[in-house]
Amino acid sequence: MFWDEDEEFDIDHHFRHIALPHPGRIRELLVYISQEHSSLIDRAKPLWTCHIIEGIEGNRFAMYFKIHHAMIDGVAGMRLVEKSFSKDADSKTIIPPWCVEGKRAKRLKETKLDKAKKIFSALKGQVEAAPKVTQELFQTVFKEMGKNPDYVSSFQAPSSLFNQRVSSSRRFAAQSFELDRFRDISKALGVTINDVVLAVCAGALRDYLITQEALPKKPLIAMVPASLRDDDSDMSNRITMILANLGTHKESPLERLDIIKRSVQNAKNRFKRMSSDQILNYSAFVFGAAGVNIASGLMPKRQAFNVIISNVPGPREPLYWNGAKLDALYPVSIVLDGQALNITMTSYLDKLEVGLTGCRKSLPKLQNLLTHLENEIQKFEQIIAEKNAVELADKKPNAQAKAKTDTQDVAKESVAARKSLMTDINHHIFSDFHFLTIVI
Repeated sequence: MFWDEDEEFDIDHHFRHIALPHPGRIRELLVYISQEHSSLIDRAKPLWTCHIIEGIEGNRFAMYFKIHHAMIDGVAGMRLVEKSFSKDADSKTIIPPWCVEGKRAKRLKETKLDKAKKIFSALKGQVEAAPKVTQELFQTVFKEMGKNPDYVSSFQAPSSLFNQRVSSSRRFAAQSFELDRFRDISKALGVTINDVVLAVCAGALRDYLITQEALPKKPLIAMVPASLRDDDSDMSNRITMILANLGTHKESPLERLDIIKRSVQNAKNRFKRMSSDQILNYSAFVFGAAGVNIASGLMPKRQAFNVIISNVPGPREPLYWNGAKLDALYPVSIVLDGQALNITMTSYLDKLEVGLTGCRKSLPKLQNLLTHLENEIQKFEQIIAEKNAVELADKKPNAQAKAKTDTQDVAKESVAARKSLMTDINHHIFSDFHFLTIVI
């Protein structure tokens, strides 16, 4: 990627300072974000805007960044956020995130020779990657496609409610979940946290589609972006895609989890045999047709995947901006024609922040997906509680009946407490400072 400075840069085209209408509830904030997210960034100017949003109840404010995906991907965007804030609560000299430091500005001024060297290096990498990519493509076609049940091809996603032509109208919904809940499920069931995240999303999507009487007979396929960066220096796009079978045709959460785990691991095993450049080339071949289809609309009933589910690691330490604590970090992403829903998550401190971005006209009652996510987490917690009850009963045969009853009661109380917490969270998402970031 090459960056050029805009000699006629005007901050007024990129900066917005607004106040929410009274009473400044979270509802008003999400409505504003949804409305702003429905408009395109002016292509004639640098592709970003920043909104400072005041008037949120409790003497709070929010920041909303809108950055075109051609500039950075989600991981690079998260790094930009971290570099724009401070870990020191007492620091009062933080420059605005939209400012460019002098040293950085000097690095951006590349000569034509520098650009030519970059182009040559990129072409050299493409040529060197070709033999391995060709080998992997042949192995995919002749050894896995149609023979390996865990292999997910770009031709098996069913038509679904999520795969419609989209309008320009958007809806954004957000929610915070305790990260420890996902860790506990992961540890108890012997899977990764990302497996649990995908399984929770799968169950929520299944329940949502059932309420809309639109559940396909075949399982939904999710596109899961994966970062290929080796360090923190790259701030451009460097991602590949994994196709995950969500197993939404299965009623059992554990069956769905097993299907997800095996399909994701199959893709990871394939990528382990390749370098990052080889993976990028392989993905271009495998998903190239899907990209052309999305851009051209030549095959509206054929899609490589049904939904995008992205999980971006976020800061593990509290961040501050001139003394204001960053309390939550919600990702607002993009939808594509034929891909009406995007689920993006990011971790911040001990929370998993979930952002749902959807086409307002295609997906009715999108906010109900948040409730379905909570319900699916509770299902896994109930399964683990019952599993622990059986193990406890096996260890203490004489107290089997009492142990099972006590554990089930605890599980019921835990679920009831989660429902109460969910209600509380819905009314108290923000505290001192809330930051919304977007990559489009």
